[in-house]
Amino acid sequence: MKALVPLAEGFEEIEAVSIIDVLRRAGIEVVTAHIGKNPVNGSHNIPLIADLSLDDCTPETFDAMILPGGMPGSENLKNNENVIAFLKTIYKGGKLVGAICAAPMVLGYADILHGKQATCYPGFETELRGAQVVDKPVVIDSKVVTGRGAGCAIPFALEIVGILKGETIKNTLKSNLQVYWNL
Repeated sequence: MKALVPLAEGFEEIEAVSIIDVLRRAGIEVVTAHIGKNPVNGSHNIPLIADLSLDDCTPETFDAMILPGGMPGSENLKNNENVIAFLKTIYKGGKLVGAICAAPMVLGYADILHGKQATCYPGFETELRGAQVVDKPVVIDSKVVTGRGAGCAIPFALEIVGILKGETIKNTLKSNLQVYWNL
């Protein structure tokens, strides 16, 4: 299993690090890719060094693409043609796509949410073009996973682990991380 996590200036640090950490703990190879300069500064001025540039990646080599939210990070992802092309290729290939916080708007912009249930950070609902917006912390609709915000980042990542690696690994990891809430 191999997952791509693109990082754009202004990403939400809690979401990005939670996704990367939880997926790696599950044995999923996570590749972080910058879409601009490297290191990439988060929305709270915490820089992360990405593994490589998105320009050096091939979408067919990934089993999933997961977008951390944050602003202006989500807007920067939405405005990047390469990010949109990657999302479409991965999704059309029957692979998993996920986005949390404001980033589900990128899925809406990429025309991935039509007829799907999805959630997002409050105030971005109109950006989820074609989706049935659901007021839940994490929403799974087929191969599309969305989450509301930073406080939902670990459960969001755990749900992705469940899809990619199975419920046993997800539940073991949930126990090891001492996650006691069910969202």
